[in-house]
Amino acid sequence: MFSKVLIANRGEIALRIIRACKEMGIGTVAVHSTADVDAMHVRMADESVCIGPPPASESYLSAPSIIAACEITGAEAIHPGYGFLSENASFVQIVEDHDIKFIGPSAEHISMMGDKITAKETMKALGVPCVPGSDGGVPDLADAHRVSDAMGFPVIVKATAGGGGRGMKLARTKADLDVAFQSARSESKAAFGNDEVYIEKYLTLPRHIEVQIFGDGKGRAVHLGERDCSLQRRHQKVLEEAPGPSITPEMRARIGKTCAEAVAAIKYSGAGTIEFLFENDEFYFIEMNTRLQVEHPVTEAIFGVDLVQEQIRVAAGEEMSLRQENLVINGHAIEVRINAERLPNFTPCPGRVTQYHAPGGLGVRMDSALYDGYSIPPYYDSLIGKLIVHAPTRKEALARLKRALGEFVIDGIETTTPLFHALLQEPAIIDGNYDIHWLEKWLSANG
Repeated sequence: MFSKVLIANRGEIALRIIRACKEMGIGTVAVHSTADVDAMHVRMADESVCIGPPPASESYLSAPSIIAACEITGAEAIHPGYGFLSENASFVQIVEDHDIKFIGPSAEHISMMGDKITAKETMKALGVPCVPGSDGGVPDLADAHRVSDAMGFPVIVKATAGGGGRGMKLARTKADLDVAFQSARSESKAAFGNDEVYIEKYLTLPRHIEVQIFGDGKGRAVHLGERDCSLQRRHQKVLEEAPGPSITPEMRARIGKTCAEAVAAIKYSGAGTIEFLFENDEFYFIEMNTRLQVEHPVTEAIFGVDLVQEQIRVAAGEEMSLRQENLVINGHAIEVRINAERLPNFTPCPGRVTQYHAPGGLGVRMDSALYDGYSIPPYYDSLIGKLIVHAPTRKEALARLKRALGEFVIDGIETTTPLFHALLQEPAIIDGNYDIHWLEKWLSANG
């Protein structure tokens, strides 16, 4: 087992990883920019190293600075959290070249799944159902029309190197395709330095379902059910729940087995998430995230496992403790993402937190790095906390979420908590009857 782990991240996820390490008796190293010198993850770690100025490009995305921090402190392994360098295959290779262990999958698997075309081809070959679409990249507009005409409209143009909804444009009709194709290429070039795109059939009213998997890197893998992440704004998840309200036990067993067998076949190591669009009782692969997800706590809640500790154990060469026959769903869990944003326009709202009180009680978990007097810097993502509730049934989980939101106190800044108070009154949310477009429509109608 490692004696010291460096956490190459910030905020709530850095604190989450530090907690897991402390329970395992592992020393921790926090890295931080000059803007995060007073951050909670810096306070809680055993050691800390400043790795640069506020811009992420000069600190949290600086591979040389992070490697230097490992060498200074003697950290044997790096946990990347999510975001930043967590899915950067080049960074993983650099880490391994310096004889430091990366707590996550191999550079090969990150690269494979980071290229959306390669990922789709790989998963299709492994028996995972995929959305109908182009065979590889679409080089020009003429080819785009040929592919789209053959599939039928609507279609969606996607960046090969895309993620987070960037480089993704909808063409409802043939007349829309020219603008969608050129716009997706331009946006992809600006965001990822790569203008290659591909085309898929656009599903009209799908849900977003993702399957949590875990592999030991030796050919054994398990699945930990699914999460429904359909409540989204601009392709960004707002609320996640598990198990999915629309998924039957038979569907869960079928798609879970397919996913576990696929990642076992490629000898995947660590945590990963296979994402699908789900419509008319059918699953369609869209991408695989080769990292820990923001929403991993809902899976931890219903299975009673610590995914971060399991990541660390497997990376250290220990045997994976998860066994499929022992993974039994217990109850229902819901997570809401709380952002420092001003409604109704979701404008980032950094500033000083003058008062903070986290909700508590049975079945309530608050993952946050906030404290009284903390100043939220303007340089990073606006996520400031995740409120997770767990209860025997979905109805009870919703009631617990409503109660917990009522206890939440944060003064000095504005947050998105009023959004969740309003959503919990909506019949579609109460009944679990929503798709990936529902929230956008609701926001348009309710201002």
